[in-house]
Amino acid sequence: MAKAVLICDDAAFMRMMIKDILSKNGYIVAGEAANGQEAVAKYKEVNPDLVLMDITMPEVDGIQALKQIKADDPNASVIMCSAMGQQAMVVEAIQSGAKDFIVKPFQADRVLEAVKKVIG
Repeated sequence: MAKAVLICDDAAFMRMMIKDILSKNGYIVAGEAANGQEAVAKYKEVNPDLVLMDITMPEVDGIQALKQIKADDPNASVIMCSAMGQQAMVVEAIQSGAKDFIVKPFQADRVLEAVKKVIG
């Protein structure tokens, strides 16, 4: 059965890029969110196998959303996405329960490698 992924990024073109990479490789995009608040609500709604979460987003950032999702579901699988130079945030994300992180700009094979590593 295909694995379902929730994509959270405030940039619509980033969500589109990730969606494209995932759907071409047999994954189902269960939903999209433009900020951390939407991500937490959407997670509860669609209960995906994996969340791809941007760190820097308006309203609620990715790290706060990650913490909230992990509090609601300790088994949640989340991969963080960050721009270069956000090392401290990446470390905090991993300590908060993220399974991996991908650096922007994305390389399709790196996205797939991370996704496969976490959910197969």
